[in-house]
Amino acid sequence: MKFFLDTANLEEIRNGSRWGLVDGITTNPSLAGKEGMDYRDLIREIAKIVSGPISVETTSNDPKEMVTQARDYVTWSQNVVVKVPATAEGITAAMELRDLGIRVNVTLTFSVNQAILAAKAGALFVSPFVGRLDDAGHDGMDVVRQTVQVYRNYGFKTQVLASSLRHPLHVTAAALAGADIATLPFKVMEQLFKHPLTESGQAKFLADWRKLQTELEKKKARV
Repeated sequence: MKFFLDTANLEEIRNGSRWGLVDGITTNPSLAGKEGMDYRDLIREIAKIVSGPISVETTSNDPKEMVTQARDYVTWSQNVVVKVPATAEGITAAMELRDLGIRVNVTLTFSVNQAILAAKAGALFVSPFVGRLDDAGHDGMDVVRQTVQVYRNYGFKTQVLASSLRHPLHVTAAALAGADIATLPFKVMEQLFKHPLTESGQAKFLADWRKLQTELEKKKARV
């Protein structure tokens, strides 16, 4: 399973990239708006750090305008994948972008039926929003599981990008569901490293090692 960082913050992207774990980036207007930079300049800076796909979201409800924006976005970097919503207008735009050879991520996906439409439109990625479904009282991960199964049934090439992941258990569940990609906030990626037994075990090993070195130094001194 690939890991994408769900952020537009350059420092978070740099830190995640140092771990060697970042396979791509997902952004949206809300995340980009926090950075106070021109959208194009921001994406170009991200592309200097990450070699994988960078999802850049359209900001229109009109299919023609989505296509116009997409054609501009892909000139910013060869890494760009254009995000369109799982609406009739978004799917219409996705089909035209497919014919233009522009890669698409269908976002704001909340049902298996929407995921089927994304696959039929030739999207590279589909993004089921797990956390937001959970917030609404649904089993968000079930949409991921069912989408993976449907895609296998029909040989769809669209990759399932589990998104709106809120904690490490979501990451485990996405992996068990067979998601191709998990997109994570930086804080969730940090949490993947952490376990209290690892921390206490490492502390004990280091303390024992220091104790051994002290004892050896004392023996040398006596000799």
